[in-house]
Amino acid sequence: MRQDRGPGGSRRIITDAHGQELKEKVVHINRVAKVVKGGRRFSFNALVAVGDGKGKVGIATGKANEVSEAVRKAVDAAKRSMVQLPRVGNTIPHEVLGAHGAGRVLLKPAASGTGVIAGGPVRAVLECAGITDILTKSLGSNNPHNMVRATMDGLTRLVTARDVARERGIEVDQIAYRAPQEA
Repeated sequence: MRQDRGPGGSRRIITDAHGQELKEKVVHINRVAKVVKGGRRFSFNALVAVGDGKGKVGIATGKANEVSEAVRKAVDAAKRSMVQLPRVGNTIPHEVLGAHGAGRVLLKPAASGTGVIAGGPVRAVLECAGITDILTKSLGSNNPHNMVRATMDGLTRLVTARDVARERGIEVDQIAYRAPQEA
């Protein structure tokens, strides 16, 4: 297992059961105190994004009495919840607005070489997914849990030109679509 450390949290490269390398990014860790007879009892919640850097990404939370155990649980759950995202080159096929609770995230495709223009929680998900050229804007809550879930909502709503053509029963070249990477 190789390990990288980056700004805004830990980043690790892990290997799954199939020998595939996955990027793991801890988005947020929250300490929770429960008041009991003898004082306070602390536990931790970890929000983690996991992806293969090739369009597959998953997010999950883990809860435990230790940070490392909470992160491990979250990574295992995120691996199970991974979804394949449509991409056009290194960006997304079209503009989309994802929402979860009060969190809303606008995702816009960008020309090649733009980079990831995004805040912390949104950036973590996009980097794990392998999207390198994208513009984003957080429009609602800045709660990391809502922002990450809103990002995933937007990413799962993406469709390719091929999917749209298949639904309409026409050929792909009959759709007036030009990829942002070609602009």
